[in-house]
Amino acid sequence: MSSEHSPQSPKPRVAVVFGGRSSEHAISVVTAGAVLSAIDREKYDVLPIGITPDGRWALTADAPERMAIADRKLPSVEELAESSSEGAVLLPVDPASREVVYSEPGSVPKALGEVDVVFPVLHGPYGEDGTIQGMLELSGIPYVGSGVLASAVGMDKEYMKRVFISYGLPVGPYEVIRPREWEQDPAAARKKIVDFAGDHGWPLFIKPARAGSSMGITKVSGLEGLDEAVEEARRHDPKILVESLLRGREIECGVLEFEDGARASVPAEIPSGSDHDFYDFEAKYIDSAAGIVPAPLTEEETARVRELAVRAFEAASCEGLVRADFFLLDSGEFVINEINTMPGFTPISMYPRMWQETAVSYSELIDRLIQAALRRPTGLR
Repeated sequence: MSSEHSPQSPKPRVAVVFGGRSSEHAISVVTAGAVLSAIDREKYDVLPIGITPDGRWALTADAPERMAIADRKLPSVEELAESSSEGAVLLPVDPASREVVYSEPGSVPKALGEVDVVFPVLHGPYGEDGTIQGMLELSGIPYVGSGVLASAVGMDKEYMKRVFISYGLPVGPYEVIRPREWEQDPAAARKKIVDFAGDHGWPLFIKPARAGSSMGITKVSGLEGLDEAVEEARRHDPKILVESLLRGREIECGVLEFEDGARASVPAEIPSGSDHDFYDFEAKYIDSAAGIVPAPLTEEETARVRELAVRAFEAASCEGLVRADFFLLDSGEFVINEINTMPGFTPISMYPRMWQETAVSYSELIDRLIQAALRRPTGLR
């Protein structure tokens, strides 16, 4: 089936897939609510599909107003599911078909129609890390965002940094503690962290190697609390990353795929001096710590960070979109911290705010992402 549509043809059907099994389940639901509110319903038909924390694909209400954070309470797919707890949405396994069905035990499967493109607004493992991208490749369904390799690289901070270093991008000091190191000889792993601190100084940031939304990150200033910080990170990922404190300003920049290639947005700055030790989950999503858009940078600094953002996008073979996070050190040098291949689209998220300031509205941003996905074939490209 072709993904091209003439004005007389049915509108392209977009399956917005959200929720998921990661610790970022609730933020994915919030993101989906924002996307569902902004997508052009005159141009696209929409099928919302939620993934529960235990991995079931559920039919959900098309109700963006129920997907927001309210009174500090996080939403979930279970609250939105319209189907029974045993029913499941099934994607096609035959690339010749894009028919989605709903199946319940003891019932004839119900056809939900064909899907032209999937918009996977999933954050963290089991969604942003190449897993769902691989499944969609097997199904032959176009999807928004990066492919399998770029998604996996963008999720694993160790290999992300290795790729950036190989492309000559500036990266800060880091150390990796692998699962077996901590499990088999925690004393040796602890010494590895202390030796790293001896070279680069305290405090350190202990974080999961494959998580996002600042989940599981702890700032430690010495041995006291170190083991607890490691265990907190390991709750999200058994592989952890140790990073030194980089003294400078936190700068973010959005990258978006246009018809003629990737372009960078105006950058934003995450201000210091809030009630939070760093830009953690509470600051991002609960307390609405606002970033400054555009960042108060010189013309040269703005041009430099935009150039580095596009270079990072290309280095990791990304597609569709990326948010690139940097530190502008006191020395004047930019250091890339990480990229996010599916950044948040919540009402306060930096990625859409940066593009709105770059004259790309929220609705246009979503349209460009869907159109970029429809232009690309699945498989090797």
